Amino acid sequence: MVTIFADTTSSISVADARTLGIEYLPQIIIFGDKSYRDDTEMDSETFLKMLLSSSSLPKTAAPPPSMYNPLFEKHLAAGESIIVLTPSLKVSGTFRSAEVAAQDFPNADIRVIDTLSIGASFASMVKIAVQLANNGRSSDEIIQNIEDLKKRERNLFVVDTLEFLYKGGRIGGAKMLIGSLLQVKPLLALKNGQVEPIESQRTSKKAIARLKEIVIADCTENGCSYLYVQHGAAEKEANFLAEDLKNSLNVPQIEIYNLPPAFLTHSGPGVLGVSYFID
Repeated sequence: MVTIFADTTSSISVADARTLGIEYLPQIIIFGDKSYRDDTEMDSETFLKMLLSSSSLPKTAAPPPSMYNPLFEKHLAAGESIIVLTPSLKVSGTFRSAEVAAQDFPNADIRVIDTLSIGASFASMVKIAVQLANNGRSSDEIIQNIEDLKKRERNLFVVDTLEFLYKGGRIGGAKMLIGSLLQVKPLLALKNGQVEPIESQRTSKKAIARLKEIVIADCTENGCSYLYVQHGAAEKEANFLAEDLKNSLNVPQIEIYNLPPAFLTHSGPGVLGVSYFID
């Protein structure tokens, strides 16, 4: 049997993670000298209130190896193999933390996989891995599927400002400067696990319209699956976007994910995104 590990950067709720039967690790959010687990001690709504009232940006930390070790011991003692799916190594230290923990079990079948992703598309990979594991597929087969999904992922975002990404070191300073000077609304994509600006619009309305155009073109020309909308403090916009895409693409329903505190630390409030996999 294969057990799947994941963490809160996937945007999967704690309740859903429990239903899936995965081992679910938190990210650590640090405000000044206080730290909080984002699975039990802080949710996105509380985090945003603290973020907007704080004079300095919070920091994030990956779950330490000590969180993985007892969970590894439990599942290995039960004769299970382990696959740890992590957010992109380029935006999180979770991959390194899990690898360090795995080194304490040199003879065990523990695979740590960088999904090159974050948010709803990471959630899709986790759910697919769980389904494959439940169907008795081997670790090699599950990982092969994840590697295929990584090549087909599309993960797009509109943010109100590049300030948070710039201060958090997740995007180049030159791009932040250009955005500030022109007062534009950037459209971002996760490419090879890294946040990159792909174009800008003058207003949020135009940026969201352009986001929708890209998604519809991609899904119409290539076909797409696991199409989700994701947001942080942009519930109204997320609902409108999901409804527009549902009608335009003639799909029955589009699930909406709330982005977790570790993501919002770097994007800021008002972020709106879409994730999917081209066929």
